[in-house]
Amino acid sequence: MRMRYVLSVFVLMIQFFNPVQAASTVEIDAKTTEALNKFYSHSSAGKSLVQQAKGVLIFPEVYKAGIGIGGEYGEGKLIIGGKTDGYYTIFSASIGLQLGAQIKSQMILFMTDAALQQFKNSQGWEAGVDGSVALVTLGVGGTIDTSTIQDPIIGFIFSNKGLMYNLSLEGSKITRK
Repeated sequence: MRMRYVLSVFVLMIQFFNPVQAASTVEIDAKTTEALNKFYSHSSAGKSLVQQAKGVLIFPEVYKAGIGIGGEYGEGKLIIGGKTDGYYTIFSASIGLQLGAQIKSQMILFMTDAALQQFKNSQGWEAGVDGSVALVTLGVGGTIDTSTIQDPIIGFIFSNKGLMYNLSLEGSKITRK
């Protein structure tokens, strides 16, 4: 009986992720531009942070679904100096109390050369293991205080409704396409 439940969950997850075919670089580029514009509209300080970053890794659409067992998947790109440096995928799996599905955008800013090089030199970078990501939330009035952010790696999770709270990048595996 338990095996049937696990198989049912995997079938549902496959059906949810099935439309998520490997996107072309043109599609990823267009969706990345759109996601960056949405991010800038949520916070005026966001653009300043992106400009200060040594590298910006953005996943414009990360699909997440779960019924007891869950997973997420997305495709994105690394931008260095305003130019695409490579295309990446993000994946994670989880077990626990969860039900539902969502699409979100995730962005990781590498604020130091050392953090960026550690990411680029990895064979598969895992948030929380290969690098600690400080998730930033909005302050009063939707502002981000860029002067107090000193972390070498900063993460944002957002959607059409604004930045989301209490979410994690821990355990997400990121690999170059």
